[in-house]
Amino acid sequence: MARTNFEQLLEAGCHFGHLKRKWNPAMAPYIFMERNGIHIIDLNKTVAKIEEAANALKQIAKSGKKILFVGTKKQTKDIIAEKATSVNMPYVIERWPGGMLTNFPTIRKAVKKMANIDKLMSDGTYANLSKREILQITRQRAKLEKNLGSIADLSRLPSAIFIIDVMKEHIAVNEAHRLGIPVFAIVDTNSNPNDADFVIPANDDAKDSVEVILNACCAAIAEGLEERKVEKADEKAAKEQAEAETIKEVAPKRRARKEKKEEAPAPEAVAEETAE
Repeated sequence: MARTNFEQLLEAGCHFGHLKRKWNPAMAPYIFMERNGIHIIDLNKTVAKIEEAANALKQIAKSGKKILFVGTKKQTKDIIAEKATSVNMPYVIERWPGGMLTNFPTIRKAVKKMANIDKLMSDGTYANLSKREILQITRQRAKLEKNLGSIADLSRLPSAIFIIDVMKEHIAVNEAHRLGIPVFAIVDTNSNPNDADFVIPANDDAKDSVEVILNACCAAIAEGLEERKVEKADEKAAKEQAEAETIKEVAPKRRARKEKKEEAPAPEAVAEETAE
């Protein structure tokens, strides 16, 4: 698993917290010092927390479950989309659709609506509609794609969510808590670490900071997915081998039965001998 070291985090600016007056006292265990009125995060603890989160994420991916990445800050949208896509995981980078977790069936209906519109486009039904109707449906499709396109393959609730900034994404955090879904989060000095089950203390505003942490976490997820693939291949090979061995064992018995049947006299011959 790709490890993130102290130097990488330092270079990415992960240690820069918020102004001292904006701090959350619950973050005290993760603060190393104050410099020029700004809190500095203890990167040694960040390294340990990244490793802890990465190990947990790896196991979730290995079990074949989905992790939902959430971050709607403008500066981190692209990197979240890129990293989540690289490991085939769903993500939300636009506005969080309220009730996405707690009212998941309704969200699924909206996603299905998007699929139905695509079907209408492909089967020629559009040809019978007016220009105005086509424009309305096209706009509706674009809006759905923007908000829900990245979760189109999410057929059931995620097994975990990964949050960038628990304060900004508090609605997503609250929904996850209500449903007992584990929360992994990058938590800055102005946030409450108790909102996350797996806390990664770091700068949640800088793109480089978010990227270096996501690199480590997504590398762990990719490793978990690869191990799952290998295990499935091994299971398939073992099953095929067991079937081959069973056939190998059964074949001689079948052959012996066939030979015995061929050697046995026909019923007519037995009847003639009895008559004589």
